[in-house]
Amino acid sequence: MTTATTGEEPMALALARLRTSGMRVTAQRMALLMAISESAGHLDADALRERAQRVTGSLSLQATYNVLRALTDAGLVRCTQISGHPARYEIERHDNHHHFVCRSCGAIRDVECTVGAAPCLETHLPAEYDIQEAAVTFWGLCPDCRAAAPAS
Repeated sequence: MTTATTGEEPMALALARLRTSGMRVTAQRMALLMAISESAGHLDADALRERAQRVTGSLSLQATYNVLRALTDAGLVRCTQISGHPARYEIERHDNHHHFVCRSCGAIRDVECTVGAAPCLETHLPAEYDIQEAAVTFWGLCPDCRAAAPAS
């Protein structure tokens, strides 16, 4: 999802997002937000750290987690926790999507919510509960792994 032909445009977009959210602008925040924005998939903290270091130089894993937490808390980044996988990060689009995970290769793909507005699932909880989000994960085989799997 690269939006630029030069290295300055993605950085300018990251700067604008940070300022709009009211966050303090730092090189680490800009570099990580840019790395997430430009990634085509759902990357973990280590992969994002590696990409961000191309801009910042050194960046500790702890600093990476701290920045990712701040970006998530500010609503700029979505953290997805899938059982058996490290936390993955993507730009928060506020589109109420879910995820498909391939059991064989671990690929993660977005799945649109087919029901509607968040949380998009009906519950049978008392009215006192304030449900804000539903996380749905579909598990199976991606087309490549399905084609490679022996017929059962």
